[in-house]
Amino acid sequence: MTGDLTSAPRHLVVMGVTATGKTTVGTALARALGGVFVEGDAFHPQASIDKMSAGIPLDDDDRRPWLRALADEIARLDAAGEVSVTACSALRRRYRDWLREGYSGLFFVHLDATSDVLLGRMRRRTHFMPHSLLQSQLDTLERLEPDEAGAVIDDTQPVDAVIAAALAAVRNPT
Repeated sequence: MTGDLTSAPRHLVVMGVTATGKTTVGTALARALGGVFVEGDAFHPQASIDKMSAGIPLDDDDRRPWLRALADEIARLDAAGEVSVTACSALRRRYRDWLREGYSGLFFVHLDATSDVLLGRMRRRTHFMPHSLLQSQLDTLERLEPDEAGAVIDDTQPVDAVIAAALAAVRNPT
């Protein structure tokens, strides 16, 4: 089922700390909107993956080239006339600003859950991000500001409810 793209944003970023389900929700949103899904983790240089795997948080110097590559991909998809949904932590306002260099009208879907819920999810999955980095990401997270297009979605609900809430927010942006 394709959404009403006359009111829905053309390019979305599903954001949040590790284990919020950015890939799951982003894939479902892309499918519902007839768009392309972009897995942000696939754009990390190997050096950044190695650093995170070793339990070392990334700094801005690590993140800038990654976010530039994602912004370039969003710009490329926009030039091709595509709709896109990108999974990316986008933890700080500055990072979201860097992503907006690819498309100024990005809409952010912030998946928000408690640390207990997130730790439980992390224990049930295989990923390069160790459990020890969750607190670092929570400490880094800057919530969407009033001038940023987006919505905060309660990510403690069942996945189908999270996807439905995210799709409703995207289809009816305020």
